Amino acid sequence: MGITLPTTVFAQALNMINGDVTEKVALSDLRAMSDETFTLYDPYQGREVEMQGVAFRTFLIEQFGEVPPALHFTAWDDYEVTLEGWNDPNWYLVSSEDGDPLTIRTRGPVRLVERDYGDRDVENLREFNDWIWMIRSIEAKW
Repeated sequence: MGITLPTTVFAQALNMINGDVTEKVALSDLRAMSDETFTLYDPYQGREVEMQGVAFRTFLIEQFGEVPPALHFTAWDDYEVTLEGWNDPNWYLVSSEDGDPLTIRTRGPVRLVERDYGDRDVENLREFNDWIWMIRSIEAKW
């Protein structure tokens, strides 16, 4: 049995979870607040890509009042991971690429990328394991 993805390629909201409270952020609202456009080399696509998104640290403060010590992510393909260290201005929550909204088929509807990845080798994809795709929910871990 393979992975079952939603039948629609457009998800409608990002779930933000804080304790017992789940807030849905409409993807249209997220795209409207995505005020940064930048071009970077996407090592997974092997090309320069124009991305549009919002500074992740700013987004977390708007959602949770501060940056939580850790976040638990769940993706549309049921991938789950908990990671720390998000009080970093280098991370962006991206919702559009090359002018088009991200879909599940394009590793969206939202994805976390680093705007500046320093001197890491873009040919070594293992150095980009912390990029998170197809995000369905983000849960604050206090």
